Amino acid sequence: MTEIQAVLCGYYGKGNGGDEALLVSMLEMLPPHVKPLVLSANPRATSKSYGVKSYDRMNSGSVVRALKESQVLILGGGSLIQDATSIRNSIYYGGLIGLARQFGLQTIAIAQGIGPLDKPLTRWIAQRAFSSCTALSVRDSASAALVESWGLTCVMAPDPVWSMSATPVPEIANIPSPKIAVTLRSHPQLTNQRLDTITQALVELQAATGSHILLVPFQPTTDLDIAQQIQSELTDQSQVVTLTDPKQLNGLFQGVDMAIGMRYHSLIMAAAQGCKCWAIGYDPKVSKLMTEINIPGWELTNIPADPSEIAQSWQQHLATGTALSQQSISSLSQNSLAHRELLVQAFSSAPLTDRS
Repeated sequence: MTEIQAVLCGYYGKGNGGDEALLVSMLEMLPPHVKPLVLSANPRATSKSYGVKSYDRMNSGSVVRALKESQVLILGGGSLIQDATSIRNSIYYGGLIGLARQFGLQTIAIAQGIGPLDKPLTRWIAQRAFSSCTALSVRDSASAALVESWGLTCVMAPDPVWSMSATPVPEIANIPSPKIAVTLRSHPQLTNQRLDTITQALVELQAATGSHILLVPFQPTTDLDIAQQIQSELTDQSQVVTLTDPKQLNGLFQGVDMAIGMRYHSLIMAAAQGCKCWAIGYDPKVSKLMTEINIPGWELTNIPADPSEIAQSWQQHLATGTALSQQSISSLSQNSLAHRELLVQAFSSAPLTDRS
């Protein structure tokens, strides 16, 4: 079969474990005859880590060269077009899809978490961008409903990270149980007061259970300071675990008893590896996940002010809570492969001319 080069774009190369996991998932799902070219904030690191060709996502010359060398653009997973954090992301990805279409590329959007789209401009960009895609899949029912309200069709399936492979982390597996992984992230609503409350709750939880607490910064540039600040208040039965390989991040949860997480993909990884999970919602995507797979937790703005109340809830969940059943995990993993099936179908439905 003729080799096809496809540009993969997303929030890649920023050191965010969740987005790097999406990239790994995309690479695992590509048909064998599709050669990836990844747009990255750190092309050298991306090429070294994944053995792929990579160009600078913010260098206009490099982006144009990537598009001219390729036949397909793949918008690869995550909450890329939304205005909760900034309108700039929507403009970037919407503009990239428009440019790709001008160059004659087929455009595909995979595993999208669309929105929030509170501003008329971002809603217009999103509708226009996704309308031009020849194949579209989303990862949640709210995104599917939005797409359908625009008169578009899509495939809905769980996030691709549900089926991403994992690499065991022996040094974590050898730590005595119970082990609790904590993945917090910086956020305006994670005030110093709330962080202090959570830290004190972890101190009380550790004292009551003898747990070994693993503080996992999913994006070290923003999360590491928080992890180190918490760890300084805990006993020696704690450590900061910084991993850059998404498969190792996934594998870390294989030996963990409970995960307390803000990070969306940390909760998916933990649940997929059979951990009990407790969520702290800071974004609609986390709230949706809590509802979809029945993860207990609090919205960040509603977290109890009493550390003892928090610690007692966590202690009870560690003792009597349940993880996802193996049947549910297997179903979510298998269903997430619908994104791969859509990719295979998209690349086989129409011949693509070599434009290099």
